[in-house]
Amino acid sequence: MPDGAPPPQPSERERAAEQRRLAQETRNERQVWYFLAYFLFGIHIIAFVMIYAVKHGS
Repeated sequence: MPDGAPPPQPSERERAAEQRRLAQETRNERQVWYFLAYFLFGIHIIAFVMIYAVKHGS
């Protein structure tokens, strides 16, 4: 490809595939954030229960 020549335009099929890939990547990223949020929330619940158990143990 000579310098200064415009890059070839992607076909409609390639654009659609790229859109699907980006949509799937967005869903995957959202799932990772949800997993992280639930994980951190769970750790805090466990920590509060353990603190309660230590302070109120016999």
